[in-house]
Amino acid sequence: MKRKEEKERSGGATHHHGRIGERAKKSALRRLTIIRGQVEGLARMIEGEAYCIDIIAQSRAAREALKGVEDLILQNHLEEHVSEQMRSGRIEQATSEVLSIYRAARK
Repeated sequence: MKRKEEKERSGGATHHHGRIGERAKKSALRRLTIIRGQVEGLARMIEGEAYCIDIIAQSRAAREALKGVEDLILQNHLEEHVSEQMRSGRIEQATSEVLSIYRAARK
């Protein structure tokens, strides 16, 4: 019954919480530490009234770094979870998840 309620709340898709592979996890956390430093640097730049173009450039660099983390997590999802879903016959779920993130990325 719990699974049915979860499916209804999520609009029909059930989400299986899975692990992030150790290599991807370590890499993502390392990248996020760097991004944290970039964001803290942005705050210091604003506090110090740095040149606007320099602030924007640093902001763009942080945004691109976050995109790299998203790419890493998506790759992990495809390799670990989507492949398992396909092997176990949950093709509709796998397709739905990939299309959902693809559509969100296009916005």
